[in-house]
Amino acid sequence: MIVDLFLILLPMIVVTLGGYLFAQFFAISEETLVRAVTDFFMPLLVFFSLSTSDIYLKDTVKLAGAVTFVLLLLLAASYLYCRFSRQEFKAVTPPIIFMNSGFLGIPLMQLWGGLSAMNLIVIYDQIQTFYIFTIGIILVTGGFTFRGLFEMIKSPLLWAIILGFLFKYGGIVLPEAVLRVFQFGGSGAPSLAAFALGCSLRKRKVKADPHLAAGLLLRFGFGFLAGLLAVHLFQITGLARTVVLVASSLPSAVFSVVLPLRYSVDARYAGSMIITSSLLGVLVIPFIFYLSSLV
Repeated sequence: MIVDLFLILLPMIVVTLGGYLFAQFFAISEETLVRAVTDFFMPLLVFFSLSTSDIYLKDTVKLAGAVTFVLLLLLAASYLYCRFSRQEFKAVTPPIIFMNSGFLGIPLMQLWGGLSAMNLIVIYDQIQTFYIFTIGIILVTGGFTFRGLFEMIKSPLLWAIILGFLFKYGGIVLPEAVLRVFQFGGSGAPSLAAFALGCSLRKRKVKADPHLAAGLLLRFGFGFLAGLLAVHLFQITGLARTVVLVASSLPSAVFSVVLPLRYSVDARYAGSMIITSSLLGVLVIPFIFYLSSLV
């Protein structure tokens, strides 16, 4: 079964590797590529997936509760670790609590479970994205600021989330021709996100130390345990259960290095976490899928 799951991951691995090699041989702006994915292609996908999904409101609420629960548990675990190890909380916490449910999770679930699984992780990811642009900014800036509020308000992804839920649960139906525009533009987001992830990994350097090992254990191991508690607490079953368990155990989010860099916080730990967890993810993710079928 693990071999089968690895084969499911193979297209994404190849595209990510393509991005890595492309950045090796050609000059490419990581900032421009990531901005194109996050501010154009991903919002199109998010709006289309949310507004046309067949997920009931109560299931969305359950997913929101699960994501919130997972993030709070990881936040508490990260705080305790930083307190006892005397590490800088705002530098260490983002790559531990935020997982790559967008650039990695969306193409992963599309390959594994088709549109149904992808729609679920889009909701999971966008709820987390909301927390990245709220809790994440508060973490790295050391408190609530008007600058952080402005960054949150101007994010196309945030507005795609709001409008997607509004159109879905407000019963607003767009013409088929308009929906096809969002579908066509958004369909390129998963592969382009995987490509952008590869380009991003090319520019990261690993600083190996015990704190990196601890962070990986929290991201993968405690992330899975938090997800397991969440699905039991919110009574999430079926396809959504696997999505929550796997999403909660994914490698560190690319945004966990973007935020520290943007606000002049040391991003070396986040960079090491991203590249190491992403590489280990090739082995860990199939095992997480397998473990999800057993527990």
